[in-house]
Amino acid sequence: MLQLTVNGESRNLPEPLTVAGLIENLGYDRRRIAVEVNCAVVPLPEHPSHCLASGDAVEIVTLVGGGAPEPPDKPLVIGKFRFQSRLITGTGKYATYDLMRDCLAASACEVTTVAVRRERLVDKEGRNILDYLDLKRYTILPNTAGCFSAEDAVRHARLARELLVNLGNPGAEWVKLECLGDPRTLLPDPLATLQATEQLVSEGFQVLVYTSDDPIMARRLKSAGAASVMPAGSPIGSGQGVLNPNNIRIILEYLKDGDPDYPVIVDAGVGTASDVTVAMELGCDGVLLNTGIAHAKDALRMAYAMRHACEAGRLAFLAGRIPRKLYAQASSPMEGRIAPAGS
Repeated sequence: MLQLTVNGESRNLPEPLTVAGLIENLGYDRRRIAVEVNCAVVPLPEHPSHCLASGDAVEIVTLVGGGAPEPPDKPLVIGKFRFQSRLITGTGKYATYDLMRDCLAASACEVTTVAVRRERLVDKEGRNILDYLDLKRYTILPNTAGCFSAEDAVRHARLARELLVNLGNPGAEWVKLECLGDPRTLLPDPLATLQATEQLVSEGFQVLVYTSDDPIMARRLKSAGAASVMPAGSPIGSGQGVLNPNNIRIILEYLKDGDPDYPVIVDAGVGTASDVTVAMELGCDGVLLNTGIAHAKDALRMAYAMRHACEAGRLAFLAGRIPRKLYAQASSPMEGRIAPAGS
């Protein structure tokens, strides 16, 4: 009888015995393993001719790993609306309407924002933005951008609802509320924002409110009936990303306490894909952006990047990051290693 050590275990086997015979005896597929005898690799073609002797130490290894389909996620719910995409994009600042159309498609957004302005019918090239928006594909989210009072914001919202009702778009039921307090910083006026929220909610609007990252103000806006509170990551168009993640965390804690599905969406200041990922990993339900795509050197590439960043950040949040540790911890299993040389 042969006395072998196979993967650290003593075995008594009939002789003569080749490597191929040992593998067959163990029931392994020779194409899916690698074999070492006495610290020397035995190539697959040599398995039938390599005879084993008593005292040989044999190591048999294979690859380990795993994989599974991407787990499903619940939809983003804002008031009466349900969406699969958690990225909301704007329509402003693009070099051309054609580029805007292509970037919206690349981002895979289902919602896009538009501002309400006096009708100029067509641009200098004779084109209208509505000719480049597929109203059957996108839910239009009208915004009150450029309003510096509650009164003006409410007027813009009413006009937007009338326009979208005429177009037959479901976006007639909601509005993204902006009440700005300062033309230089474009930060929101908290008092006017709260006043306009209360008025629009009373008129049946589902109000998505642009606000600062003040947790107390966010809580008051939710109490006023806002369908979604949308704290700024940083000033509009600044590209600074999420400047105060701790405040965003507190907002999430306050607004989701007892209401875990309440939508909190980061709005403004996103400059690149990593900014989107940071917002989503914090636990935000979505991100609204415009300039980060429209003013990128390659807007179309950035639209794809923002799309994948939003998806990656959401998956990472749901997965749960590992704890930060001071010292290293091996990622490969320590069990199943071959015997150290000379042991």
